[in-house]
Amino acid sequence: MRLFFLASFIFLSHFLCAQSIDSLFLQAAIQKLNHAKEYTLKVAALMPDDRYSFRPSHDEMNFAEQLLHLSQNLGWLASSYLKHEQNPITKSDLKVHRKDSVIMIVNKTYAYAIDAMISFPSSQLKDHVTFFAGPMTKLQIINLINDHQTHHRAQLLVYLRMNRIKPPDYVGW
Repeated sequence: MRLFFLASFIFLSHFLCAQSIDSLFLQAAIQKLNHAKEYTLKVAALMPDDRYSFRPSHDEMNFAEQLLHLSQNLGWLASSYLKHEQNPITKSDLKVHRKDSVIMIVNKTYAYAIDAMISFPSSQLKDHVTFFAGPMTKLQIINLINDHQTHHRAQLLVYLRMNRIKPPDYVGW
């Protein structure tokens, strides 16, 4: 009988510890995405409206397209893998190029993704999904959300510098 209680205690302790770690990961991911939203919006605000069409070379996305791509991907990952809904970014959203309209879409998409993470049950982090690059867990999808938008925001920082605009200070310390 003691062995049963000991085994039950060990199992329960392990289960509660794993739940705590999963919740901690999700809280950190939400905080990181909030920082990313703030930082990305600061980057978007710095580029003048008439430079939203700037591209460093003919085969690169322009500044507006980078922001829209970042938003479309963020919306797609959050809607497809965390909420199982339609992407909040529509095809008509991807056709805008005016600064104020692009910033509105970026803001809307980050708000959607943050809400998706807030409502996401940490118990599903280990769930596997089919992804074009191969099977992943939903935890990996959340990491991908962060990695992809960080990649494109870094490109936007270079675009700012190429236009002699000092990027904003990093948000997220």
